[in-house]
Amino acid sequence: MKFTNPIYVSAFAALILSGCSPALAPMVGTNPANIDKTYLKTTPVKEEDLKRWSHLDLVKDTIPGMSVDKAYKELLKGKKGTKVIVGVIDSGIDIDHEDLKGRIWKNPKEIAGNKKDDDNNGYVDDINGWNFLGESNDENLELTRIVKSGPNTPLYSEAKAELEAKLAEMNQQKPTVDMLAKADKDIRTYLKKDKYTIADLKAITTTDADLLKSKAIMTSVATQAGEGFQDEIKEYIEYVYKQLNFNLNVNHDGRKLVGDNPNDINDKNYGNGNVKGPNIDDALHGTHVAGIIAQLKGNSKGGDGVVANNIEIMAVRAVPNGDEYDKDIALAIRYAVDNGAKVINGSFGKDYSPQKEWVWDAIKYAASKDVLIVHAAGNDAKNIDKEPNFPSDEVDGKEIADNFLSIGALNKEYGTNMIASFSNFGKMNVDIFSPGNEIYATIPNNQYKYLQGTSMASPNAAGVAALVRSFYPNLTASQVKKIIMDSGTPINSSVSVGEAKESMLFSNTCTSGKIVNAYNALLMAEKMSKK
Repeated sequence: MKFTNPIYVSAFAALILSGCSPALAPMVGTNPANIDKTYLKTTPVKEEDLKRWSHLDLVKDTIPGMSVDKAYKELLKGKKGTKVIVGVIDSGIDIDHEDLKGRIWKNPKEIAGNKKDDDNNGYVDDINGWNFLGESNDENLELTRIVKSGPNTPLYSEAKAELEAKLAEMNQQKPTVDMLAKADKDIRTYLKKDKYTIADLKAITTTDADLLKSKAIMTSVATQAGEGFQDEIKEYIEYVYKQLNFNLNVNHDGRKLVGDNPNDINDKNYGNGNVKGPNIDDALHGTHVAGIIAQLKGNSKGGDGVVANNIEIMAVRAVPNGDEYDKDIALAIRYAVDNGAKVINGSFGKDYSPQKEWVWDAIKYAASKDVLIVHAAGNDAKNIDKEPNFPSDEVDGKEIADNFLSIGALNKEYGTNMIASFSNFGKMNVDIFSPGNEIYATIPNNQYKYLQGTSMASPNAAGVAALVRSFYPNLTASQVKKIIMDSGTPINSSVSVGEAKESMLFSNTCTSGKIVNAYNALLMAEKMSKK
């Protein structure tokens, strides 16, 4: 799952090597009519609003949010919807998080802990969902698996060249990472504590040359990166080491722990009911995604979920640290569909998909059962009309189903830079954009964090889809997809996209030429429902 890689990794490497800070840019409120001329001069939005900017309103707050607050205040007040189950196919979920209480799906036909398949759905003790990865977590990228399969494997040459390039990049960064890891360890050992501040660093007095060097390194990083520098260092170090040790390592076999044949779609007797996964910290990505959709609203803890009531999150663990297997994704989709999900969120993706037909069949199966799939468009800053990105609902330029919604990521600044710099785009293969930069939500162990990626944009859109399905249950998955695309706020200006900061009309960055708007979607759903 490339989407779990820290978005800021390249920026953080640049910080260490050249002194550029990766600190988050301030959030600003602006006049849409004069955005490009004035936004740098305006007053930053308050911190409490930053934590929920995706709920704000473009017209009122001049931020490209989804008008969720407006929808609740003007359209949903006093109304009762029906329960909607949202399947979250991801890295695992901390189902005991304080801000997800009462929001986790429970299989009504399964008896916990009796080691029986009480509901005869093929999964033993699947109380809150299913873990298709079992005890496994660290995996290869798909291109690594292709290279391991040998020269006769389709796309071997392309995968081998890309693998060599990625290995060279990581090996180039490894000395910097080793230096950071040593310096951080030296300081923690000297101070006898794991967490330390810039003040702690400045207070160190020693004649030890090695420790002075470590102090200088960490002081430089801390001064430039600001508060939270240790967390960023940790994630950067882990990212590079995991790339080298697991993702890009042809000698690593992450599937051995699972015990199945990943190339046999009929080998289904694997996995377990532990949807958190073997290590709760590795469920960070999935817990954050679940929180964006369903974390409790208005309780002064973390951010706010898009869906306030009538929501249950079905946890389906199928996305490792590395690329997901096509078999797991296909079976995960089918599991969510067969167990009652009406919306499925997929915040994962990759460039190679050897058994993509299995996933396409699962997408079509979901369509036949009236289930909407909302999927992250990817974080490679590329045009996915021209470059591969899986899964998708396109086969040879034609759409195979009408229930698949591909989501790009918005920045919090309205105007030229409103598309997040990392987000993929494409007139054919990205349907619409929603907030995906600096999104505040749940992470394991009752904590919260800002994360960014199309991984965050997708559950924002999935939350709006769940709202529509809750209050207008007579509408089909296809109709809900059409409503979200057609009711979005149109953007008629040019924006910057891709690594080259190419100027492009927003209408050419996605099929709809719009950004998700919950208020408009509910208004349109009301009209369509009456018809």
